[in-house]
Amino acid sequence: MRTDIFARLDREPEPPKIEIPRMSRTRLALFGGTAVFYVAIVVAVLASTWLVLIDWKVMLFRPYQQWPQLHAFLDYFVVLGQRGPTAVMVAAWLGWRSWRQHTLRPLLALGVALLLLNVTVGSVKYGLGRLGPHYATQIGSSEMFAGGDIFPSGHTANAVVTWGILAYLATTPTTRRYLSALSATVSLGVGLTTVYIGTHWLSDVLLGWAAGLLILLALPWCEPLIGRAEAWILGQRDRLRARRALVPSLPVAAGGPRPAVAAQRSAGSAGEDQRREPVVNLGATLPGPSAAPTTTAGSAGTATARRAQARAHTARSERTPVTPSGSHRPSASRTMSGG
Repeated sequence: MRTDIFARLDREPEPPKIEIPRMSRTRLALFGGTAVFYVAIVVAVLASTWLVLIDWKVMLFRPYQQWPQLHAFLDYFVVLGQRGPTAVMVAAWLGWRSWRQHTLRPLLALGVALLLLNVTVGSVKYGLGRLGPHYATQIGSSEMFAGGDIFPSGHTANAVVTWGILAYLATTPTTRRYLSALSATVSLGVGLTTVYIGTHWLSDVLLGWAAGLLILLALPWCEPLIGRAEAWILGQRDRLRARRALVPSLPVAAGGPRPAVAAQRSAGSAGEDQRREPVVNLGATLPGPSAAPTTTAGSAGTATARRAQARAHTARSERTPVTPSGSHRPSASRTMSGG
């Protein structure tokens, strides 16, 4: 049983056939309804309607004072909506999935979703400039265009996108349902926690939920871009591998020099040999038991050595009589008998 569990953690031999979500009619209807809800929240806050009055009533109720025993736990729970920690955790999980399934789509989908989140939510935040409950100046006011940056709630929208991307990338319907319920619970809890602590109005949280859901619903429109980006990255990787394969790799002994260093040394020694004068070994050419010493001088030394060799050879020839062919000396016996 343990073998089967750990076998599922290994890399799959072939990339699985994962169905990419399409922009269906149901998704289009959800996207349109969420967009209408988003615009309605913005208009209600701008017009200072009943929604703003509810914001003030919840703020003056001060939930963190009504239930102080929850404060310690919720201070840690709200981190699940913070951009840095959640992005690192989800990216680590999706990175393992990318390695296991031989595809970059999970990481690229997360990157596109976070990019859309930063652009859309960030622009609305700074464009509307709403102040938070702790910095409100007038009771009953919407506190819009006052230099704030809390509308919509970034924690809530980030929780919806970061944890919802897991459900979006699920490979089976059962897993998608479970992950959808988990991401909805986490994002709902993070949004209400910001209201409990007093860092956001209730309308901030409602708009944050709508903003995050719009990004998840719009991701199928970005799938062609994700596919082209994945193909380009994998193509660059294959080209780099091909270039590395063209370079011959020589085995290197333990503690020995690198192939590049050895080649440089051999090239340097070859150059030195070409610049070095030829070595003349006088003793190798002179007959007899004695041999002259070896010299490695320059061109002048070489000429001197050759002349010394010629003189030595002439002197040796004069000391050694040459017997012509066909003639011989009379032997001693023949001389004695002929006297």
